[in-house]
Amino acid sequence: MLAPERRRRSDLVAAAALVVVAVLALGTIWLRSDAHGTTSDTTHSPLPQLSVSMSVPESLIDIWHAHSPVTESPVVTGSAVVAGDDGTVTGRDPRDGSVSWTYTRDTSLCGIASSWNTAVVVYRDERGCSQATELDTSTGTRSAQRSSDADAQVDLVGDGTYLTSRGATRMELWRSDLVRTLEYGRVDAPVNPNTQPRSGCTLLSSASNSSRVAVLESCPGESAPRLTSMNPAPTDASQPEEYGSSVVASLTEENGTGGDETGQGATVIVASGDRVALAIPAHSGKPASIALFDGTAQPLGSYDLPDALSEPSFVDTPPPAKAASVFSWWTGSGTVALGLSDLAPLWSLPGSLGEGALMAGKLLIPIPEGIAVIDPATGAADRTIAVDRGDYIGPVGMSVIGGVIVEQRGDTITALAGTASP
Repeated sequence: MLAPERRRRSDLVAAAALVVVAVLALGTIWLRSDAHGTTSDTTHSPLPQLSVSMSVPESLIDIWHAHSPVTESPVVTGSAVVAGDDGTVTGRDPRDGSVSWTYTRDTSLCGIASSWNTAVVVYRDERGCSQATELDTSTGTRSAQRSSDADAQVDLVGDGTYLTSRGATRMELWRSDLVRTLEYGRVDAPVNPNTQPRSGCTLLSSASNSSRVAVLESCPGESAPRLTSMNPAPTDASQPEEYGSSVVASLTEENGTGGDETGQGATVIVASGDRVALAIPAHSGKPASIALFDGTAQPLGSYDLPDALSEPSFVDTPPPAKAASVFSWWTGSGTVALGLSDLAPLWSLPGSLGEGALMAGKLLIPIPEGIAVIDPATGAADRTIAVDRGDYIGPVGMSVIGGVIVEQRGDTITALAGTASP
């Protein structure tokens, strides 16, 4: 018979030391983890989906305000208005502005986007704007999350199928579970080298839809920006599949010496089907224009813009709003409606303050006097709803949720509601 095991004092001391080391290690991991710096305050009473408004109000009054310096245009879903300030995201009841839920991290927000009836929030870490989380906006609960390399500043734009995160050197497209479908541009540690078609380029702008993603980039040694049309979801996300690419001839200086400044201020407006529209600023004696390209990035034609709609640069203009039969695009000095399929300009409204939003079949466009109620098909103005914006005179982003019109004026979100027309 074997002698019974005896526990010596040294064994107990060693075991206790191992426990202490394990606790310290777990504590260190916890202190350094993303979870330690995250506070998620969800609600047990989900915000309801608001019914689509069947009429446009005759008059409007302010019903609530919120501070949201992270957003440039109101982020709304079917149930909430989502605001961002520093590292905190709040989901507000659009009817009264009350906070239903909050999501906070101990790092700064890069941006918030509404996509797939959720809010996707992106935070900054040592790798750039790389920490993405999807939030159910009715409750604030987390669903999909991802982390990947990114630039320090990114633009987040959804097209209904994909969400694009684009910085100056790198672009990714994500599907609704935040799985990456495409990476383009800078790849720090490629698994398969030489999979990107070009290197050292600056990504200027982009637009996507379910079948195409178009990117405008400035590449070393080229006389003007290059437009590239790609598959938004290639077989291998790390290997872009190009449908076509070309240097934009209309941006090349007449003497052919272009240089780095050629095409500064051009931007991709929208991609629809296999067509892409670019905004071309005035240059070399040529007026500002909208240039159309096919699915292989080859030119189809262009339309000159009147002086009243021509800004020196179109870079900071927001993505167009889809409104019934048109895309409504704000140039920085007026609104232009583009046909959904051919992207040809149909009508314009000089002097507007933003691209507007659709409500009860009408396109509501912010103007200095208030909100113009426009027929999207013709551009005819039905009437103007007076809105007092005080001393604010800048751009106005606009969204509609239920019977509430939400404006973003600088860092402030203002919700408006009123009496429906008979």
